[in-house]
Amino acid sequence: MAKGRVDITSVPDRVYAILREQILAGELEPESRLHQEGISAELGVSRTPVREAIARLAAEGLVELLANRGARVAAVRSGDMAAAYEARLGIEPLAARLAAARRDAAELAKLRKTLTPARRGPKAAYAASRAFHLELAVASGNPFLVDFSEALWAGRLGLHVYAQQMTPEQFAKDALEHEHILDAIEAGDGATAERLTREHITHAQDVLAGRVDADGRALSDAA
Repeated sequence: MAKGRVDITSVPDRVYAILREQILAGELEPESRLHQEGISAELGVSRTPVREAIARLAAEGLVELLANRGARVAAVRSGDMAAAYEARLGIEPLAARLAAARRDAAELAKLRKTLTPARRGPKAAYAASRAFHLELAVASGNPFLVDFSEALWAGRLGLHVYAQQMTPEQFAKDALEHEHILDAIEAGDGATAERLTREHITHAQDVLAGRVDADGRALSDAA
């Protein structure tokens, strides 16, 4: 649930921002109920800004309003994850190639910082991965790629999926792959950065789909 009291001077926006980030970070899982009373108590605000925040999140598709039963975080629909990874394969390799051509020092420094906590457990690993891929879009210098990437990571690429499907070995492998991608970008090698990003996403897609293990070995459906 949301944590931390909010500044009363901008309560509606802050409540909205806190809940939205909790959902995007995967801390509020799909289909988990949003209890206005509990959120109000934890944030030290009235129910009105909480209700307004939930309505805004529902308009974005992040929350579902239930008739006479309150609200919950939007459910993961069948095919959402596969569709998200298909889109990522079109967007993120291009972002890596553009970032290598642009090589903005400030943006690359931000990318480098996302690598630091990548091996500190599932929650930190997921947060680092999300931060890396969002910063990668920013480093491309293309605002449309930024919007597309944010929309994808605002969907069903959540912590709960990583916690259920990924292993500590996979988190470590992801972190290493991020480093290799960034090394290629910093070297200005757009072709390699693009290829490594595509391989990285494809491997993660296969792991999450249960087609391979963390080391890339095929998993038999008959086992």
